[in-house]
Amino acid sequence: MTAYATCLLGFGEVGQAITQDLRVRVGQLTAWDLKFADSGSAPSRAAAELNVLAASDARKAVAEADLIISAVTAAQIGAAAKSVAPHLKRGAYYFDLNSTSPSAKSEAAEIIDSAGGRFVEAAIMSPISPRRAASPMLLGGTHAAGFLPLARELGFSGAEMFSGKLGAASAAKMCRSVVIKGLETLMIESLLAARHHGVEAAVIDSLRTLFSGDNVSATPRYMISRALIHGRRRAEEMSEAARTVEEAGISPRMSSACAEWQAWAANHGDAASTPDIVVMLDALLASRGSHS
Repeated sequence: MTAYATCLLGFGEVGQAITQDLRVRVGQLTAWDLKFADSGSAPSRAAAELNVLAASDARKAVAEADLIISAVTAAQIGAAAKSVAPHLKRGAYYFDLNSTSPSAKSEAAEIIDSAGGRFVEAAIMSPISPRRAASPMLLGGTHAAGFLPLARELGFSGAEMFSGKLGAASAAKMCRSVVIKGLETLMIESLLAARHHGVEAAVIDSLRTLFSGDNVSATPRYMISRALIHGRRRAEEMSEAARTVEEAGISPRMSSACAEWQAWAANHGDAASTPDIVVMLDALLASRGSHS
């Protein structure tokens, strides 16, 4: 077990997932999440269940931390860095797992490094479950090579050095997200229209060769449900993907449309628990005010 005092900024899906691996390697973990202000919130309940010390504010969360792991939402990467920068121990590692554009990472890195911290960029290149901390991750930035041995000691066994150039790992992640998150929203648009016209079974069957497994309708339903459950966070991520594409001098038509669909899906999360895809599609069609 390492003596590194560790703090998690953000205690949502990613923070909770990696806690299960970190707590057996670092002992007591501290976390800070804006939702800790509500003792009944999901992050507050999870902190209690996982034996994580819920800090009362950002200063107390990071003051003694040798390692800060940032796992907030994409839109909050800068705000999170600013909230803790004045309180960092000199030389503390700041391991940023957020899915953002290269420029957003660079802006956060400037805040942390100027305050005496060591910013390490990470891009998670798969869903966080089931491998959690062992998920494949690309590390980047000037401090990444020095941090890699500690990362592996802490259970980030899928981490690898990608580039000393800050932003390269995030660019790879964002370009991947154009495809992965885009497929979810393509499925929503396609099957909602197909169900309206009464041809959803034929469309799903025609996609059989794209999916593995015996239950051909399971994958489309799963893809749509992910957007329904995580659409708000995915919409922020896809706005960052659009920024990444735009920074390349390319009009982000697909990324921007995907961000819109993910935001729409977030407002229809109740349908995610429906096990039958036809019933799910009917619920979404009944609740829509149109895609706007």
